[in-house]
Amino acid sequence: MTIDHDRYDDAYLAEVLKSTGTIALVGASPKPDRPSYGVMRFLLSRGYKVIPVNPGQAGKEILGQKTVARLADIGEPIDMVDVFRASEYLGEVVDDALALETRPKAIWSQLGVRDDNAAARAEAAGIKVVMNHCPAIEIPRLGL
Repeated sequence: MTIDHDRYDDAYLAEVLKSTGTIALVGASPKPDRPSYGVMRFLLSRGYKVIPVNPGQAGKEILGQKTVARLADIGEPIDMVDVFRASEYLGEVVDDALALETRPKAIWSQLGVRDDNAAARAEAAGIKVVMNHCPAIEIPRLGL
């Protein structure tokens, strides 16, 4: 199935969000004024388990959740990787996700973050991809 990354079907977005319980948030920040902090707080408030990923914050807590340095340091299966890194790093995040013993079901990149080649690699491995969208915007919009 080829996904049009310029426009996502609401059912596709809803399916990704509904089938997600545990989210690895790559690029998590402990600073309350950063978008990743606000989105992480929102996702936690909606019942998602969120694991912050940031090498500079590893071992510390963000919003009460222990931060890990990289995806490989997460000791449990994750459903979705939410990426708060610049577009040029998305391929690296996809590679890290593909290297996991249990791969995530979805990779979601935040507003302004897009790499079609990285998305194609993830999709070829059976991982759903959403780019240039924010779950904290989509969840209320979709009524989830």
